[in-house]
Amino acid sequence: MRCWFYRLVLVVFVASSLWPRPSSAQDQPAPRDNSAKPQSAKDVKKRDKKLMKELTLDDTNWLLNEVPDIITEAERRAFLELGTQEEREQFKEIIWRNRNPDPESPVNPVREEHYRRLAYADEHFASGIPGRKTDRGHIYIIWGPPDEIESHPAGGTYDRPLEQGGGTTTTYPWELWRYRHLVGIGENIEIEFVDPTGSGEYHITSDPCEKDALSHVPGAGSTLSEILGRSSKADRYSNSNGTTCGPPLGSQSASLNEFDRVDRNFRVLRPPERFRDLEEKVSSRIVQSQIHIEYRSDFLRVTSNTVLVPITVQLPNRDLTFQTNQGVHSAVLNLYGRVTTLGGVVVQTFEDVISRDFPDSLFQSSLNLSSIYQKSVPLRSGLYRLDLVVKDTVSGNLGVFTTALRVPRFEDDKLDASSLILADQIEAVPSSQTGTGQFVLNSYKVRPRLSREFSSTDKLGIFLQLYNLKLDETSHKTNVSVAYRITKDQQEIWRAVETADHLHQGGEQLTIERLIPVASLVPGRYTIEVTAIDLLTNDTVIRTADFTVKSAPAAKPAAIDRTPTS
Repeated sequence: MRCWFYRLVLVVFVASSLWPRPSSAQDQPAPRDNSAKPQSAKDVKKRDKKLMKELTLDDTNWLLNEVPDIITEAERRAFLELGTQEEREQFKEIIWRNRNPDPESPVNPVREEHYRRLAYADEHFASGIPGRKTDRGHIYIIWGPPDEIESHPAGGTYDRPLEQGGGTTTTYPWELWRYRHLVGIGENIEIEFVDPTGSGEYHITSDPCEKDALSHVPGAGSTLSEILGRSSKADRYSNSNGTTCGPPLGSQSASLNEFDRVDRNFRVLRPPERFRDLEEKVSSRIVQSQIHIEYRSDFLRVTSNTVLVPITVQLPNRDLTFQTNQGVHSAVLNLYGRVTTLGGVVVQTFEDVISRDFPDSLFQSSLNLSSIYQKSVPLRSGLYRLDLVVKDTVSGNLGVFTTALRVPRFEDDKLDASSLILADQIEAVPSSQTGTGQFVLNSYKVRPRLSREFSSTDKLGIFLQLYNLKLDETSHKTNVSVAYRITKDQQEIWRAVETADHLHQGGEQLTIERLIPVASLVPGRYTIEVTAIDLLTNDTVIRTADFTVKSAPAAKPAAIDRTPTS
């Protein structure tokens, strides 16, 4: 592939760490009324509580137990606002990608270090609650191990420095952590923790004298000023600097005034400002996505450990730039795809140069059509991230698409099924072409209808594979019944049943491919349901899909002709 295209991929993937907003310009929400009364803190809390109830247990655990110390409030609120599980999975990937020093690297050291810190905090700082929930755990997770730790797990005798009033006292258990440098905060930062209950639960304090165990004991633990009669213990609790220390002696004074201390502690307790904000990435993504991409993925079992994933994309011809040469209008696109694990490891990449050519007589009508392309990749079951980049070689316009790719695990010992594909074309292919080329699934060419819209003159194609059918010990054949139902508003409109005598026998695997006329259906939205029953085991598997019937003929997308890459 040419060098410019690799540079394109690098730039786009760095800039495309968020999914594109699904709405087109006319779908954008109306501008907010800035004069509206802002929500109160009580309303916000109530709304967040409602949104939390809509999360799955895994999402709740991720938000409350895995990343609360490192995500910003804007990111937390954005996560709660997401409406689908797929969006939330994408968001989790984005959180880590935005924190990766090298977004293109298969290794994310920030993510690995974060989970190491979580484990360390749980092991070393637990005190009736998980270590990650304690103040020491919180600081450790955000900033990592301190450069120095002064630890006094049993408290004991303590000689106050002169800026704290001097004198000797006894302390509760306490620790002082020192960091030589904290990004966005400063140099030589000291953070103190104290355990006044002796339970092992240290809390962060901005008062260096909170650890004084004798502060309420008359005549004990006095400061030098108190010993000399210049002040009393009661004076400690009327300080204006937020501490309970005695007055400093001589020329000594507190190293931080009250406001500096509060500001520093506030910044220490929140995620570092070096983390990139999501809004900037969203804006960047919108600018770069000038070609609309429709997408679909399907899943077919290959082996017990491998799943074939046909990735289908569709592009409106109106978004492409055509050049005319001798009465032929041509558009050329470069496509790059990448599949990565949640940890950033690249498991699949694919690239193609794809072209579309129309004679002058058909060019205007072609602008109302779409071009469809498919690439099948083998993957193991699991959750992945799919990134697609399309570039128009004439205009330079880009189409950028990112989504979560959830590859299912097919059962080994019970009836299971592939995705139910709604297609506008299903036809057998010669044995020499089995399993090769676009849209070819085993021995059939199956072109999905991504819009799932069919006109009354079309036939609704359905393609489904059944796995792990039981073989009769005597006949060595399967015994399966397949029922097809079309419903509208939950009312059955059409039904048909096929038995094993009418289905192609294929051992433990069975392929169902049917073209169903929809001429008798009035325009509207429908659901097709395919139910397969293994009569030897009574196992049942059901697959459903929604589709729409239009009164006017629907334009069919034209298949993309692929030119092999050099």
